[in-house]
Amino acid sequence: MKTVMATGTFDIIHPGHGFFLEEARKLGGRDARLVVVLARDSTVRARKRTPIVGENQRLEVVRMLKPVDEAYLGSETDMFEIVHRIKPDIIAIGPDQKFDVDELREELRRRGLECEVKRIEKYRNSELDSTCKIIKRIRNMDFNEDALKNC
Repeated sequence: MKTVMATGTFDIIHPGHGFFLEEARKLGGRDARLVVVLARDSTVRARKRTPIVGENQRLEVVRMLKPVDEAYLGSETDMFEIVHRIKPDIIAIGPDQKFDVDELREELRRRGLECEVKRIEKYRNSELDSTCKIIKRIRNMDFNEDALKNC
């Protein structure tokens, strides 16, 4: 059985996340095990923006997703720490993740980690196929302030 590791923020879960995780799992073949590593809140703040959903809740939700066998929070200091611990056969990189695959492969080799790195090229296009698009949609909505009091 091959172990595939997928990483990401998984802030506001949308169909693109599910599609990415299904495609990542397929990389390992029929009996693959999918392990997901979520970016810590501090990492999200440093690289993207303030997360909407905190890391513990994001972890809880990702663990509930059908393709996911295991999920963990990543390290705040060394993103390769969990790779050492899990020892995946394959690391899946999403189509919108800003990793240089060749540099990542080289760093894995340098650290003595033998695993393939594969970028998922397919993307599930939909009207709200990214967390940023969802945030923009919410910002542009008109809200009934009385209705929001019940939230």
